[in-house]
Amino acid sequence: MKFPTLAQLKKELSYLNEKELIGLVADLSKFSRDNKSYLFFKLNEKDNPRLYLEMVQEELETDFSMARGDHSYYAKKAAQKLRRKMNKLLKLSKVKTDQIEVLLFFCEKLREYGFLRHRNPVLDNLYQAQLGKAVKLISGLHEDLQFDYESRVEELVN
Repeated sequence: MKFPTLAQLKKELSYLNEKELIGLVADLSKFSRDNKSYLFFKLNEKDNPRLYLEMVQEELETDFSMARGDHSYYAKKAAQKLRRKMNKLLKLSKVKTDQIEVLLFFCEKLREYGFLRHRNPVLDNLYQAQLGKAVKLISGLHEDLQFDYESRVEELVN
């Protein structure tokens, strides 16, 4: 089965009236939690722009508190699971500053909850990769915003 391109889909959507579009979006949100989450954040983004960031940080915080970090093996598996969840949540926002905040939050929590004390190479690489993603995103921001994030990054690097 060959799927249409995004341009073809946009063209077809432009022919639909408002009622049909609402029905289509409602049906689309029923297929997965990701679609529903994305739609929720997009609809509420204008009223509360920090909603996405607050909800993601709250969800990651609860997951970190429940994760087992007492042994190197369990810490590694828990960190990988949390990273997968974080990456899934990062796809819901296109705002670079929100993505940076989530990545830095993740790195801070890895340190805070003692995941890095095991000196496991997988955990160290995971931490460095997430920190690298944050630095790469920061480098694409305006100079004033870069300056704001540099101190947090320096703290995480040391």
